[in-house]
Amino acid sequence: MKNIFINTVIILSFIPFCNLFSKDFKLSGLEEGDIIFHESKSRQSIAIKLATKSKYTHLGIIFKYKNVYQVLEAIEPVKITSLNSFIERGKNNHFVIKRLRDRKKILSKEVVQKMKTYGNSLLGKHYDIYFEWDDKRFYCSELVWKLYNKFAKVRIGELKKLKDFDLSSPMVKSLIEKRFGAKINYEEPVISPNDMFLSKELITVVD
Repeated sequence: MKNIFINTVIILSFIPFCNLFSKDFKLSGLEEGDIIFHESKSRQSIAIKLATKSKYTHLGIIFKYKNVYQVLEAIEPVKITSLNSFIERGKNNHFVIKRLRDRKKILSKEVVQKMKTYGNSLLGKHYDIYFEWDDKRFYCSELVWKLYNKFAKVRIGELKKLKDFDLSSPMVKSLIEKRFGAKINYEEPVISPNDMFLSKELITVVD
């Protein structure tokens, strides 16, 4: 029994190390411009899942800052987040990283730098709780979609209108009424994390 107990303790203590090694191994082949997805644990995330029928509800774009890969993301506010912090905020630490299919042909150093420079100019911008398509505020998928569209001339996922999503659940209705009141623009262009996740322009590099 004593030996069994000791072996169990050794195995359990080794699991975090294995998980850490596995995570570091997965992230060893990153490229600037990679897009990282996870399932957020926020209350809004539940509404997004119901409306978009997607597991993944948040995303960011990976760039190098001071020679370290980090995540530019639109939360509150737009900010640069360490990879580990981004991953740990997701449900069960699960994440998926996708890459532009034609990255080598499209994402030159100049294009990446333009994307990064413009992204840096948006740091501190408020999160867009109204999901509007202007550049006063940004939500997560809007920020990354616009970076690619503006500088790489690539549309990662096709825009939809707010009315195209499933807005029928009580939670979604409550969130919309709370934020918009009677001023709901159902024609507003929207890009969801799910539409970007499913885009044929991307390939999965970490799952």
